[in-house]
Amino acid sequence: MTLQDTITLSNKIEMPKIALGTWLTPAEVAQDIVKEAIKLGFRHIDTAQAYNNEESVGKGIRESGIPRNEIFVTTKVAAEIKNYVGTVYSIEKSLEKLGIEYIDLLLIHAPMPWDYIHGPKRYFNENREVWKAMEKFYFEGKIKALGVSNFKKEDIKNIVENCKIEPVANQIKMHPKSSNVTLYKYLQGTNLAIQAYSPLAHGEVLNEPLLLKLGEKYGATTAQICVKYALQRKTCPVIKSLNPQHLKQFQSLDFHISEEDMNAITRLGAIRRHLNKKNC
Repeated sequence: MTLQDTITLSNKIEMPKIALGTWLTPAEVAQDIVKEAIKLGFRHIDTAQAYNNEESVGKGIRESGIPRNEIFVTTKVAAEIKNYVGTVYSIEKSLEKLGIEYIDLLLIHAPMPWDYIHGPKRYFNENREVWKAMEKFYFEGKIKALGVSNFKKEDIKNIVENCKIEPVANQIKMHPKSSNVTLYKYLQGTNLAIQAYSPLAHGEVLNEPLLLKLGEKYGATTAQICVKYALQRKTCPVIKSLNPQHLKQFQSLDFHISEEDMNAITRLGAIRRHLNKKNC
């Protein structure tokens, strides 16, 4: 397993399975982190309009010395933008800030604006307008693939049943203590690739006793166990770190977690859900 290994999306585009995520990566350091990550072998860089670092990410990509067609770039339409005109403008700005002629994968960042993410309104009509604007750039060749992020079953069906170009991916939060089993099972029955963001749970699981034990068993770090867990579930992990040295450990993941140990990791999420319900 290497950082160049790819998955074929439903529209036949090749996407590197492992991405460097840049959420909460300040613009003043994003350029160097992206450049160093590409040197280490990362070929998929994930950013978003909401991260306010697209310009720095783009500079890092251009200064890496690696040809543009060898780097896969993902960005996201801000969750607060829920109309056609606003989406068109935002995509034009993303292309300008990134300094690239096309975006490999563009996602709707969330089905609802973040301030209303747990509200009753589903924004179905609004998301269809956003999607139409994204399709415009797809047909123009400025976007190679379209997808969504943080979408649940009903949000995905709303797009699929009303689109010309079907989504190829859904990027969702997924790590050993948040295995998202119900949505994961649904997505397995679709043509959507599953991208797993926060596979290390922002470091919260790195001292988990089970993962430490498995690290000893497989001669791996707990971070490597988390990423390998994501890969063996046939998801595509989006890894974030402000320390390029930390990223070196993902250059090689040449071990296999047994089915028994995979199930044990998945049960960590089930235990957490049980405890959360108990304490409500």
